[in-house]
Amino acid sequence: MNKIPAPALAAAPTDVVDVTLVTTPACHFCDDAHQRLHSLDRAGLLRLTTVEAESPRGQALIAEHRPGSFPLTLVEGSYFHAGRIPRGKLARLVDRLGAR
Repeated sequence: MNKIPAPALAAAPTDVVDVTLVTTPACHFCDDAHQRLHSLDRAGLLRLTTVEAESPRGQALIAEHRPGSFPLTLVEGSYFHAGRIPRGKLARLVDRLGAR
């Protein structure tokens, strides 16, 4: 009897992208970015870390990347955006993460 091989299962992504969000208090762009990125974190597309700008780590990231506005968003430690994340840029990030 001939056996039909089972289709190969797609491998689950093992590399989750680290996204760091440096925020300040009372920043509606920070709140919006956190909400959007947190939903992607819950979906398993990324690992979100939020850092307060006033913290030592936040101050170090600000000194390194010199954002013009908040939030400062880093992907895998590299500058991604400062200020409100444009929907198109976020969609391209999501597409890139989904393709991994």
